[in-house]
Amino acid sequence: MTRLGIYVQVPFCQTKCTYCNFHTGVVSSTWFAPYVEGVCREIEEHRSFYQAADIRRRSTPQGLKPIEIERSVSEPKLGLRNTDQPTREEYVSTDFLTGAVMDTVYIGGGTPSLLDPGHLQKMLGAIRRNFGGTTEQGSIALVTDGARHQVEITLEADPETVSVEKAGAWVAAGINRISFGVQSFSDDELKATGRMHRRADVYRAVPILRAAGIGNISFDVIAGLPGQTAESWRRSLEQLAGLGPEHVSVYLLEVDEGSRLGAEVLRSGTRYGAGTIPADDDMAEFYETACDFLGRAGYRHYEISNWGKPGFESRHNLKYWRREPYLGFGAGAHSFSGTERWANAHDAAEYVAAVSAGRLPIEQHEVLTSEGALEEELFLGLRQLEGIDLGRIEREYGVAVGPRFDRLMAAGLVHREGAVVRLVAEKLSVSNEVFVELMR
Repeated sequence: MTRLGIYVQVPFCQTKCTYCNFHTGVVSSTWFAPYVEGVCREIEEHRSFYQAADIRRRSTPQGLKPIEIERSVSEPKLGLRNTDQPTREEYVSTDFLTGAVMDTVYIGGGTPSLLDPGHLQKMLGAIRRNFGGTTEQGSIALVTDGARHQVEITLEADPETVSVEKAGAWVAAGINRISFGVQSFSDDELKATGRMHRRADVYRAVPILRAAGIGNISFDVIAGLPGQTAESWRRSLEQLAGLGPEHVSVYLLEVDEGSRLGAEVLRSGTRYGAGTIPADDDMAEFYETACDFLGRAGYRHYEISNWGKPGFESRHNLKYWRREPYLGFGAGAHSFSGTERWANAHDAAEYVAAVSAGRLPIEQHEVLTSEGALEEELFLGLRQLEGIDLGRIEREYGVAVGPRFDRLMAAGLVHREGAVVRLVAEKLSVSNEVFVELMR
């Protein structure tokens, strides 16, 4: 049985954050119903849509496991050719959707909490009908081997969108995890970035969710916002810990030239706090402060940007880092079968028009080579603090990867314990530089 992650993209917001370069938009609420109809149709007809788009969804029982296809004197040459028509000799061909059931659902965006609860319920109903699960006491349960497991169903929400009525409806629809875009507990920092909520909204929303029965809340916060200081960052962490979310994601501010903030930085302007963005070294210190603070507050650091209380790691996001299969529905949503990656067109209007006309607007489609898959294994594996099991990778890919880490170990960037390689804890803040060096 294949356990799938299901992702639903809702690309609508109340306002566009100054640092945002996502394909989201501020639109009239009259867009919501037709968009939800499009998503439900994509879910209901996903097999025929994939077939028409020439997505083969091939996999092996263990994911992408290359098979020897040619030998040279020195070593086997392993891998999939990057072609639209792989042959039977290259790898075992199976349809990973046969018998597949979902065990995680993530509704992200955008701000999906803007939708009416009925819209969310409708999409979850389509997922349940097509990917298994039963409703029991307001939750979706997955039954395997005679045991019943609760499916993790996450909804991204902005604090100001939470109400008693919505929270109750979310729980009734089966949602059991809320991911909050808190970003900061400083109102000045929130205003500078164009966020709609304020610190008081977070303090108001969390008790509402708890009273409704949500026992799994995640906070997103950003290190490096305009005007942020070491003191304001520490105060945000202290207030975060005081509210006791089960999970925390910490992201370093990325200034993209496609965002309003990025454009202002390029022209050396002052709007949006462009002149008060902390230096890279300061951001690195903020991150290290978070590592220390959250560890002492009882959170386990399990991925470069993510911490969870014991048992509250994001099961859905772990699928991405572990290269497990997931399907994405909606405009801009990405999918992964183990051997293929594909993504829908980002434009919501184009997406709805295409699905209404009976076709899936695929914007990207890639059949992975074994070399590409191996690079993903290394890059995504190092993001996880448990590290990379070199023994497993060498068995599955038939190549020696240990020597790739020699330079990094000599530079004190990674360390090895037996067959496991991990980033050095003190180098997590410069992980991107490590990844670049690894892929050379």
